[in-house]
Amino acid sequence: MPIKIEPKKGLTVCMIEGEIDINSSPDLKKTFDKLISQKVPKLVINLSKVTYVDSSGLATLVEILKNMRSYGGKMRLTNLSSKIKSLFEITKLDKLFEIMASEEEAVSNFL
Repeated sequence: MPIKIEPKKGLTVCMIEGEIDINSSPDLKKTFDKLISQKVPKLVINLSKVTYVDSSGLATLVEILKNMRSYGGKMRLTNLSSKIKSLFEITKLDKLFEIMASEEEAVSNFL
């Protein structure tokens, strides 16, 4: 699973490609554990190139958020497809995560 990580305006932006499922979740967790160990204060995860998320993928994203919050870090999700956005709404995870329409919006007003 390709994950592109780049610093942008004092925060870290991650672009994930492909499917976030039982097969890719361990790699995703490993990548984000490295960022969390560095105590990255602000993280934007762009999901525009994610085509599918299963329950293990959701659990991994929740764990990343929980680990970031443990040291005061903040995380936003952006560019969710309508299918993935509805998955977050059905599971009520849209109440837990800060979801922004675009990466630009998430980056520009991240205080």
